[in-house]
Amino acid sequence: MSSAVVPPDAVAAPALPDVLPPPRRRGRVGTFAYRHPTILAGGALLAVMLLIAVFAPVLHTVDPTALAPARRLRAPSGEYWFGTDMLGRDIYSRVMYGARVSLLVGFAVALLSSAIGMLIGLVSGYVRWTDAVIMRVMDGLMAIPGILLAIALMALTRGSVQNVIIAITVPQVPQVSRLVRGLVLSLREQPYVEAAVAAGTPGWKIILRHILPNTLAPLMVQATYICGSAMIIEAILSFIGAGTPPIIPSWGNIMAEGRALWQVKPYIVFFPAAFLSVTVLAVNLLGDGLRDALDPRAARRL
Repeated sequence: MSSAVVPPDAVAAPALPDVLPPPRRRGRVGTFAYRHPTILAGGALLAVMLLIAVFAPVLHTVDPTALAPARRLRAPSGEYWFGTDMLGRDIYSRVMYGARVSLLVGFAVALLSSAIGMLIGLVSGYVRWTDAVIMRVMDGLMAIPGILLAIALMALTRGSVQNVIIAITVPQVPQVSRLVRGLVLSLREQPYVEAAVAAGTPGWKIILRHILPNTLAPLMVQATYICGSAMIIEAILSFIGAGTPPIIPSWGNIMAEGRALWQVKPYIVFFPAAFLSVTVLAVNLLGDGLRDALDPRAARRL
């Protein structure tokens, strides 16, 4: 007795549910936060510091320069949240107002050094005959440690926020210019640039249309690291007395005034140091996130 052969398409398929659950979708903000958590964390911390700097006068602060010798060296309490220094000034108010100086210096140095370094790098990388002269000048500046060059420049001028910005910007320009120059040297060999040259397109149009847009992403990442470095250098200059005047509340000045008493009154140094560390951490997290977002291939290699 022969058995019947069942065709393959006659095998019953497993029953599917009548209603499938809808696929789980994230919104644009949720997807971005999932893919780039460092940008979210760094941006959130930096936004908090910006809000502190902008709204410092309304954050339960008093005049950061007001002296009260009868209340000097008070420990942190409900009345004085961060305590008072040796002149009776409220440390909480000085730290809140100090965010303005550090953020102003960091953003200004990042903007100025990026703009000047980008211009120098574009000219040096695209105009061949200027490369040797410009890069030798940049190499000479890079041979001097940035902090020493900043101290030397501050020694020639009077202490002010503007002079601090200039003194920190000068050592940062060679780093940006060398970065942009390297990018331009590789971009000018690309087929679309060679085609533009063959078509008779003027050099300044080639730079603006084809080369400059391709240098902005690495330049943005470099600017974040310059911003964090500038805030640290500003604190160092103020700490050694070569930065902003002592009357201006900055995190470096606060730490400098409390270094003689840090063993018995460590809170004078701790609070401005903590705010400086958190701000630099936020900028570095933002820079790392931008690097991963703008160059996914480098992120995969890491």
